[in-house]
Amino acid sequence: MNFVAVTQSLALLALMSGGVGVALLIALAFPGSRDRLRHGVEGAEFLLLGVAFGVALISTLGSLYYSEVAGFVPCSLCWYQRILMYPLVPLAGLALIRRETQIAPYGALLAAAGLAIALYHITIQFRPALDVGVCGMGVPCTARYLAVFGFVSIPVMASGGFFLLLALFLLVSLGSQRAAAGVSVPSAESGC
Repeated sequence: MNFVAVTQSLALLALMSGGVGVALLIALAFPGSRDRLRHGVEGAEFLLLGVAFGVALISTLGSLYYSEVAGFVPCSLCWYQRILMYPLVPLAGLALIRRETQIAPYGALLAAAGLAIALYHITIQFRPALDVGVCGMGVPCTARYLAVFGFVSIPVMASGGFFLLLALFLLVSLGSQRAAAGVSVPSAESGC
């Protein structure tokens, strides 16, 4: 695949991920829809962890593609976002392998911090006057290597991944809290 095809594919994935993530986060904000989501994901926590692993892996590989293949030098804010995204791959992967949902709050914390940095990064790319000087040296954080579809830059792509990861880890937390509270999910063997 060439650079344009890879970039457009990653941009579309990021936009779809961000849209689904935002929709899930909005639904989680309302008690009625949160309860419906909780019931809908009961027993699917490991599927959600698998999706989180895939999102984190694609995000990580995408960022490595831009720096190692395309030759884009990451700015300071890009590095901070990488620092928060990269650990999510082994975190979600190991949780999936070991079948542990207790990592979800830690994953949500990393995703929320990454999202905050990505949103700030997007803000200063579109409004450079709002930069508080985080990127004083090296590549300026206000520079945009990409503008896919006219607005999708690398931090926009990162925010799409972080939005979906945050929503997925919060959903896993909801499901595991219900299980920890002693509410059992009927199994196929119990006849319920």
